Amino acid sequence: MSELKLTQISKKSGQQHILQNISFEQKGAQRIVIAGETGSGKSTLLKVIAGLEQADSGVVVFNDEVIKGPMETLVPGHAQIAYLSQQFELPKFLRVEQVLAYANLQSEKEASRLFKLCEIQHLLSRKTDELSGGERQRIALARQLLGNPKLLLLDEPYSNLDIIHKNSLRKVIDKVLETTGISCILVSHDPLDILPWAEHVMVMRKGKIVQTGTAQNIYYAPTDEYVAALLGKYTIVSKALLKQFGKQKVKSDELIRPGAFKLSRRSSNQSVLASVETVSFCGSYQEVSVEVKGERLTLNTSLLDLKKGDKVFVAMIY
Repeated sequence: MSELKLTQISKKSGQQHILQNISFEQKGAQRIVIAGETGSGKSTLLKVIAGLEQADSGVVVFNDEVIKGPMETLVPGHAQIAYLSQQFELPKFLRVEQVLAYANLQSEKEASRLFKLCEIQHLLSRKTDELSGGERQRIALARQLLGNPKLLLLDEPYSNLDIIHKNSLRKVIDKVLETTGISCILVSHDPLDILPWAEHVMVMRKGKIVQTGTAQNIYYAPTDEYVAALLGKYTIVSKALLKQFGKQKVKSDELIRPGAFKLSRRSSNQSVLASVETVSFCGSYQEVSVEVKGERLTLNTSLLDLKKGDKVFVAMIY
């Protein structure tokens, strides 16, 4: 049964379409990512779901209740929908425990358990202006969760964090969702936020949903270059070259990810001779650009002794 259902949500600003006929459903405890370039309508859509932004038309239903916009109700928002903006603010000059107490609808035992989940129990006596960005984000998350929401909306939660605090917050959010069983919709344009985490992905462009599916499906079978570029590097491979790689049923050029190729020093079945153009060290792998029959391909490899001009063999593994 759907917990959240959007039907034909549209919104304009002047003559510009911000949202155009957005419809989708979310089941209980499902993790959805809304992806798209800046200005595609992601954040506006999240605010409409939260009841913080007024749509021009369409309906948002959450647990059989129509969500009203700010023009339809005295106090915008919904008690069971928590919305965490990337521009969140914590009250200044207060201790963390004071900030959290104002929002708390849980028992002392339940709140203590939540603070431990969010890894903030050691921060309760600190002032809010003494916190790092990652600590502030975890406290803001805990404050939203103290209201016992059934749906958590996260708008670019990792955008202002360094890699250490970003990974820490990712783990906290995962633990919270697994422990509480609440649903979550996350807005992001970062493939590292999307691919390992989402059960369902919706890609937006100019206010429209242009592709939906699993992260794996959208990564390996993007509908166009816009979708492909959002989730990482790719190469446009010609129909003729695809056939040389052994793909006989292709009808047109295809968008191929770097991981679809295998690079070797030795020839193998359906491999093609190539020349190394560039090599970039990326930690656990090397990103290599090669020329194959007049086309340039980007691929990943574990080979470490490559240099420009080397002759290698490239095959497709899927």
